Amino acid sequence: MANILLLANINCDRLLQLDKPLQTGGRFHYQDGGSRLGGGGANTGIGLVWAGHSVSLVSQVGNDKVGNWILAQASTQGLDCRLVERFEGTTCEMLLVMTPDGERTIIRPQRPVFELPSPPKWQQFDALYTNSSAKGISGWTTSALNDCLVVSQLAKDERVRPCHVLIASITDMQGRCIGDKWEFAEQIAGESLQYFVVTDGENGAVAYSKDAQVHVPAVLAEVVDTTGAGDAYAAGLIHYLCQRRGIKDAMEEGARWAAFAVATPSSVPGQCLQYYLTAPESE
Repeated sequence: MANILLLANINCDRLLQLDKPLQTGGRFHYQDGGSRLGGGGANTGIGLVWAGHSVSLVSQVGNDKVGNWILAQASTQGLDCRLVERFEGTTCEMLLVMTPDGERTIIRPQRPVFELPSPPKWQQFDALYTNSSAKGISGWTTSALNDCLVVSQLAKDERVRPCHVLIASITDMQGRCIGDKWEFAEQIAGESLQYFVVTDGENGAVAYSKDAQVHVPAVLAEVVDTTGAGDAYAAGLIHYLCQRRGIKDAMEEGARWAAFAVATPSSVPGQCLQYYLTAPESE
């Protein structure tokens, strides 16, 4: 399988389960769901490991007990964490506020600035995936374009993300793109862009290219926890693209992975996805 480098966060998620939907000015009771491994690096990477890929992670955590716990959990799941940097300070928990319908709100403190070092030799990797606000990402992705597949999540601001495939949710697009979606994406990703994939939850996803667009419906699932669904979608997409499958096939696989994610009460992928990826084809 492929050698994949993920530039994404790894977190300690603290789950707070509310008794009713969020409402401004309301009062709520919650149950403490405890700590669990999360973040785009873990949510994306673990499924790719189960699919047989070699996955290395670039991120940062504090040089403290929580940081140690995160690295131990991620390494146990098969992620190569040798490129994760440690900073002197506290690794703060991410608060996941979960409503009864499975929707979640994320509350987190500001992270320390993460400045990337010089990029690695890209010839050793088959794919690079970025989902981070680290400084220097555009330099990394630009230098990787000629050597491996580059897939990026749309940044929260207008920073460029040179890549072959740009991914965004319809929520990410609100108030940012009122015109042609391909032109918007090309301004972010540059001339190397091949596809702009926009996900829209239960409505599926659309891949835009220079001359066409393709819609792939979502896979129906009972929603338990939406945390990590977008990360799982990206992982499934990358899994098939690394096998040189077409964009429609890759989006269908991403939709399957996302369906497993929303039906699982965790941030990282659950046993149903693992069984889907590892069970004999005859079963």
